[in-house]
Amino acid sequence: MEFFGMDFSCVFGSLSHGKFPEKDCLLPLISKLLGYCIVAASTTVKLPQIMKILKHQSVRGLSVISFELEVVGYTIALAYCVHKGLPFSAYGELAFLLVQAIILVAVIYYYSQPIGMKTWIRALLYCALAPTVLAGQINPVLFEALYASQHAIFLFSRIPQIWKNFSNKSTGELSFLTSLMNFGGAMVRVFTSIQENAPSSVLLGSALSIATNGTILSQIILYQKRDVKKEKKTE
Repeated sequence: MEFFGMDFSCVFGSLSHGKFPEKDCLLPLISKLLGYCIVAASTTVKLPQIMKILKHQSVRGLSVISFELEVVGYTIALAYCVHKGLPFSAYGELAFLLVQAIILVAVIYYYSQPIGMKTWIRALLYCALAPTVLAGQINPVLFEALYASQHAIFLFSRIPQIWKNFSNKSTGELSFLTSLMNFGGAMVRVFTSIQENAPSSVLLGSALSIATNGTILSQIILYQKRDVKKEKKTE
């Protein structure tokens, strides 16, 4: 019995004989289920951040370059996974995250007026190159190099925001819920990548995501506690 690429026959067969399913039977199914859960959750992961900016009409404390690099990283990662023929459950969230990340950058641009010429050039350059990358119409060797570089891109997309948080001793308009979902999703993705026999480069990307998103999440918790204590002292 298969449903969305998930084979339930092994599990149901074991249960029908009064036995608990073996590890080799159960783990692949759990991996698939978790993978689809990540894909489902990814449809809303950026919405708390977008809504927080719209509510306060402010991008205080947000690093624009961090969110721009995130869009580039999602684009490369999605294109690579698609053209490697990985199961949708192993990368599907990237499609939803990319769309939301683009919307998020557009919102940040809107509340960062006036936008400088360099920002416009970066945006136009992305619009010109992204369709070619997503279509996979580039040299295979270059494709591998791009995917290898996307780990560095994701890493450097977090560093400006981490440094800005540290310098300001505040996380500004960063959304706790979005950061929490990014962190949790990365942890689950490590497990699913191992079960799906994804390339080691995919696993490395998830591990880096755990480290960087975990740092930002810790900063939000730490600095928001400080802000609450300051507010109580001034009352």
